[in-house]
Amino acid sequence: MTDVKADQDEPFLTPIEKPGDPRAEQAFAMMRQYFGKVITPAKVLNTRLPWEFYTDFYGQISQLDRKLELKPETIMLLRQRIANINICLFCIDANRAGTIMASMNQEKFDALNEYRDSPIFTEAERAALDHVTELTRDKKVSPETFNVLSRHYSEREICEIVYIVASEHVYNMTNIGLNIHSDMLCDVAKKMKSK
Repeated sequence: MTDVKADQDEPFLTPIEKPGDPRAEQAFAMMRQYFGKVITPAKVLNTRLPWEFYTDFYGQISQLDRKLELKPETIMLLRQRIANINICLFCIDANRAGTIMASMNQEKFDALNEYRDSPIFTEAERAALDHVTELTRDKKVSPETFNVLSRHYSEREICEIVYIVASEHVYNMTNIGLNIHSDMLCDVAKKMKSK
């Protein structure tokens, strides 16, 4: 049985620094090379589950995102909004680091909590953000919110928006459930971009 640590800033489970599985060791080496460290979810979650959870499940979410028709900036705005609502500190940090690395409009991400009133958001973005906000917060969406969304997005894009909510929740709940916080990946991304 594992006792929960008293320090609430640390993961509930002790990170495993040396996983023993050669595939995990290789993934750790790649993370060290890219980020300068191994990200905490890999050390806490991925080392304790069969390797296929990492490659075939979690890895597939990011692979599937590449097949979405929504603009990458829209996808990241939605993922960041969901992570903010769920207060997943790791995902907030990791998503934002991704936006920095992709040279997305940081002003827009800075203003995300004011999306309804900020002139830098389009009506379509507001409709999508309203939809994911309602779905994440209330676990349902009103017909009015859906109707506004459907004026701006195709049926496929609407399904993609719902997929984004569901898949971001997988990441959020995994990290929240294990008390995994920020790895300061934004700082890493800023350093990498400044080189």
